[in-house]
Amino acid sequence: QVQVTESGGGLAQPGGSLRLSCEGRMFGANTMGWYRQAPGKERELVAIITSGGTPTYGGSVEGRFTISRDNAKNTVYLQMDNLKEEDTAVYYCRNRRRVTPVFDYWGQGTQVTVSS
Repeated sequence: QVQVTESGGGLAQPGGSLRLSCEGRMFGANTMGWYRQAPGKERELVAIITSGGTPTYGGSVEGRFTISRDNAKNTVYLQMDNLKEEDTAVYYCRNRRRVTPVFDYWGQGTQVTVSS
C-alpha cells in the first residue's frame, strides 16, 4: 500500500521556481515535509509542517521556500522560489506520526535540478 505519493520537481533555471506536492495518509498529530539528498552528501531537512500548521525550515532554504498543507486533500506543498544550483538534489517526502497509530513513511524521491 502506497503511503506517500510525490509529484512535481524537474528542471529549473537559477532564480526560477518549482512546486512539489506530497499526498499521504493523514490523521491528527502527524508531521509531513521534505528532505533532500545531493550526490555525496547526507540527507538534510528542507521543510516540515505539523498537523496544526507550524512549519520548520532548514537554514539554507528559509526565506525562499514555503511549505503548506491542505488537510482536506491530504496533501502538503513545497513552493520553491529563487532556486539556486545548490538546491539540486533528490527530494523525499516524509509522513510521520509519533503517537498511536505510529508510522513513518518516506516517498521514493523526486529529482530537482537547478541549472542554466
